[in-house]
Parts: sequence; C-alpha cells; structure tokens
Amino acid sequence: MPSPSQERSTMTVKESPEAAAKVLEHVMTGDDLPDDFSLLGREWTLHRGVFPGTLTAATEVMASIVPYPKGGSFLEVGCGTGVISVTAALHGSDVTALDINEKAVANTLANAERHGVEDRVRVLHSDLYAALEPTDRFDAIFWNVPWTYVEDGFPLSSDLHSAVFDPGYQGQSRFISGARDHLADGGRLLIGTADLGDRERIDAFAAEAGMTVEMLRRVRRIEVVRVMEYHLLELRAK
Repeated sequence: MPSPSQERSTMTVKESPEAAAKVLEHVMTGDDLPDDFSLLGREWTLHRGVFPGTLTAATEVMASIVPYPKGGSFLEVGCGTGVISVTAALHGSDVTALDINEKAVANTLANAERHGVEDRVRVLHSDLYAALEPTDRFDAIFWNVPWTYVEDGFPLSSDLHSAVFDPGYQGQSRFISGARDHLADGGRLLIGTADLGDRERIDAFAAEAGMTVEMLRRVRRIEVVRVMEYHLLELRAK
C-alpha cells in the first residue's frame, strides 16, 4: 500500500478555475443537453440546472467502487442526478441523499422513482448535514467532492456552482469535521476525488478532526483532455 507521501505525489496536476467554469457555463446555458443519459447499463433522467454525471467519468467510477453497506444506511452528500444514491439503494442500502441544489433534489427523486427504489431513497434539500436530525446515523457517508481548488471568497453565483467549486475547500472541511455526529459505530467516511484535487488540504482537515486518510482505490480513465485518475479515500479515526 502506498504511503501518504507517495499518494500525494501523484496529485500534482491542477485544473484551472477558468476551464471548470467553461464546462459549467455549458451545463447552465447549453441547449444541446439531452433529457436522459445512459450510465452503468441503465437510463437516467437529467433535469436542467443539474450537473450531468457524464461530463467526466467521476460518477461512473465512484458509483462502481463505493463500498455500499448492504442492509445498512448510506448517506450521500451532493447527490446531483442521483446515480450514486440510486445505485446504493439497488445494492440494498437504505439511502439518504442531500444536495444544496433544489433541482438536484428533484432529479434524484425522479431517478429513484424511475428505478423503483423511491421507498429506499430519502432526498433532502440541505447544505451538508444541516437538514439531518441530530440522531441520524449512517453506516457509510460519501461525497464525490468538487476538486477544482479556488480561494476562499470565490463567488458562487448559483447552486450549480457548488457542484464544481468548493472555495478554500471549506465545504470539505465541514464535511469531515461534522461527520462524527452522523456516523454509526463502525461507520465509514468516504471521499471521492481525483488527481486534480488538493490532497494535502484534505489530509490537513482530517488531521484537525483526529483522522487519517487512506487511499482505497485508484481508477484511471482516458478522457477527452487527458488521462484522469480518480481516487476513493477513506478517513479513519486515529
């Protein structure tokens, strides 16, 4: 297993905010986006104003490698179109899905209904854990995080911007520090990111919360611009 320093050394490529913003503009204004898309051998509904899960391989990769707790409870932060939450339910998890974008909440509900798991997927409009009850506990908590780094104070002009930008990684900091309040005994805290992300910041936030970070999986995908490497991380109490 690679050491943390070896893991971090692979994450040296950075994505410019301008490149990410260009993709986001297309999602917000493009009239060529379909109402449905195919992924993981299934058809999915796409609502306008929700980040499509097919612009990168991130959704496909994470949906395929996340260790869903069969018969247990699974929380996804930033559910988007709902592919990962619905896949978790199809794998036998009882799912709670959260998103700050109300359009994403509706999109996830639509896909849960489309795939017949609406009775196993609860979807809430929420900034991170805000909409949860203090007593809510989960066997696994996961967020496929925005990896493009921008400085704290970077303007988010729409809820959709939160799918691409996390200024100062403050959302990820709050995700990590707040997880203890909602993890069941023996629960797992998971982050999906990529080699474009700032692993050192994630490690620092974890250390502040009394946790260490382990690389569970690396998956490479050939994409239009470059070969992307996606990382599934697990954070554990020291």
